[in-house]
Amino acid sequence: MRTCRVGLVGAGGVAQRHARVLGSFADVELVGVTDVTRSAAARLADTHSTRAFADVDDLLATGPDAVYVCVPPFAHGPVEEAVVAAGVPMFVEKPVAVDLDTAERIAALVEQRRLLTAVGHHWRYLHVVAQARELLADRPVRMVNGAWLDRVPPVAWWAVRNRSGGPVVEQAAHVLDLTRVLVGEAVEVTAYGDGNPPPVDDADIDSVTAATLRFASGAVGTLAAACVLGWKHRAGLEILADGLALSLAEDGLTVRDADGERHLPADPDAARVAVDRAFVDAVTGVGDDIRVPYAEALRTQRLAVALAQSARTGRGVSLPTGPAALASTADGRPGAPTGATVDA
Repeated sequence: MRTCRVGLVGAGGVAQRHARVLGSFADVELVGVTDVTRSAAARLADTHSTRAFADVDDLLATGPDAVYVCVPPFAHGPVEEAVVAAGVPMFVEKPVAVDLDTAERIAALVEQRRLLTAVGHHWRYLHVVAQARELLADRPVRMVNGAWLDRVPPVAWWAVRNRSGGPVVEQAAHVLDLTRVLVGEAVEVTAYGDGNPPPVDDADIDSVTAATLRFASGAVGTLAAACVLGWKHRAGLEILADGLALSLAEDGLTVRDADGERHLPADPDAARVAVDRAFVDAVTGVGDDIRVPYAEALRTQRLAVALAQSARTGRGVSLPTGPAALASTADGRPGAPTGATVDA
């Protein structure tokens, strides 16, 4: 059994979760952690009996087999550039950037190097996603309503637009990603924010956002995002097809059709393990189940940024049509890459 030597960039909550999962794999060795907050890197390294490094270059100098990039949205870019330049397989947590230009630049570098990558859209590994696709296989989607209705996360950067991208980019990315999987590519979006930030220091994001989407298939949809609650109220999709209603969230799928209503439970923790397992297996050459490589996550980023742009400007935004609007395969893995960009 080959051991996969993994380095971690970032020591926050998401990095801690990946460290726990990776540390549970018999074929993974955590070789080190780096973070701009050195005390945080030291704590995480100590927890997992590994080393803390001063920066990304020092971590890469150890020759890891793979690197996890678990940094806030605004910190993406230089880290990925260093990892790609080193030719090291890379797992990037979502969202892949605070903006679109950074994500497009990294995607081009990844493509040039033909680098193995994965992005942390772990909802793709919920088994109920495949079941939803099967149910929709012979019924075109007519409407999809997505929602992420939640609180303000307890990190200082989250409520600042140029550091998080706002709720649509940072929080609703999972919902938008599954919308693409189950409905296809959006070709036009219009969004509105309320213009009122949440009561958090330095906040400048919209507390609520409402959007409409039109898809290449002809389906229509909505997205609602809010960060005005004290709890996570709802995050998921409602999908309507002829004679079929699906309600999909991280914890399960509810189906209503001519046979009545039934609920299929899901295990989000198992999905979080599965996304790491798939990446490690791909790095070591024993598996091929990466469902969201960087190029695929870029398409979700384009959609999220288009919605945020529309909410900011008050104007609709068109996205690519034709061959660029690609569906995913039945297991949630992407089709061929596209170079299409958001029409500003």
